Amino acid sequence: MGNNKLKLNITVSCQEKKMTTDQDLSMNGQSAVAVFAAKAIDVTPSKDKGVLKILKCQGLDGDRPMIGDRVTVHYTGRLLNGQKLDSSLDRKEPFSFCLGKGQVIKAWDITVMTMQKGEVCSLLCSPDYAYGAPGNPPKVPPNSSLLFEVELLDFQGEMLTEDGGVMRRIKTKGEGFTNPNDGATVDDVRFVVGEAEDKGVPLGVDRAMEKMQKGECCLLQLQSKYGFGREGKPELEIGPNKDVLYEVTLRDFIKAKESWEMDLKEKLELSAEVKRKGNLYFKVMELDAKNEKALYRRGEARRCRNEFSLAMADFRHVLQVNPLNRAARAQITICQRKLREHHEQDKKIYANMFQKFAEHDKKVGKQKRRKDESVKGSGEMGNKRRRRSQESS
Repeated sequence: MGNNKLKLNITVSCQEKKMTTDQDLSMNGQSAVAVFAAKAIDVTPSKDKGVLKILKCQGLDGDRPMIGDRVTVHYTGRLLNGQKLDSSLDRKEPFSFCLGKGQVIKAWDITVMTMQKGEVCSLLCSPDYAYGAPGNPPKVPPNSSLLFEVELLDFQGEMLTEDGGVMRRIKTKGEGFTNPNDGATVDDVRFVVGEAEDKGVPLGVDRAMEKMQKGECCLLQLQSKYGFGREGKPELEIGPNKDVLYEVTLRDFIKAKESWEMDLKEKLELSAEVKRKGNLYFKVMELDAKNEKALYRRGEARRCRNEFSLAMADFRHVLQVNPLNRAARAQITICQRKLREHHEQDKKIYANMFQKFAEHDKKVGKQKRRKDESVKGSGEMGNKRRRRSQESS
């Protein structure tokens, strides 16, 4: 009974806040602005009062959404004159979007990051944080400030794998648009993307690298198969089949060159290194054709030589030996992606080649026609001269 009474009190308290604020905002535009000036907090990073927030209902204690999280909200938007623009409540369907990715107006990206699950708040957004000088015709006139009521229903991190085994929550956004690719060298714990487990780094961290940007700090929630699996990590006091949480900051990386970006010297150096590694494991496989590590390394060597189909065959053989080898599964995905990339690159190369052939044929054809016309013209001139000579004689 005590718990039920507590829930009832919280509900009544929230309803009272909603009623009070709705009464305040039902006045004319100037009155609404005055209410916000008196009661609201400025949630803009620059404190320029472009987004003012009034808390109507306290949310649950706990985390707040982070950049990249999938958030779900209910909302109602109005002009300052009280005219309703849109409402998910009217549609009886919540609205979801990725936070901090520019999918909604700037005021929402800023405000929702300050909210807790279950929280309800009212916002006053200046044009710079809404639809700007152009507005959003026909509903939002140019240079319009807007009022919103927003309720945060739920949020969760970004899933980086199809099976939901690696979830990312971004604490600090990275720089630019470049990500480490397969083969890139990552600092401070220095490892090559695709080979992180050799350095004791979990597969899930390795997989996340290709989605991160320089300077990014994120939380990674890894299911056990993307962490340390059934073996666990006794030296870190991590037991078998335990999910783990990592905080990762990508300080710097050196992007690996694709084969078509390399000059001849770089290709020769890469081939020599791949051959050296491959020879070591070919010798092992002569003694043990089912050696898991040797099969895996041969697959890596073949992948580095762009022999993706052969590489996938090796990684699939690894899974026959050990179905729980997470790195081999990841490598198959990488090979499939590389095959698609190389096919696209080949299409571009051949398209350019055929275009050049067509242009060359067109040019040769024009030159041939000019030559034929010139020869034809010379023949006609000669015939005319001969006729005139015969007539004069």
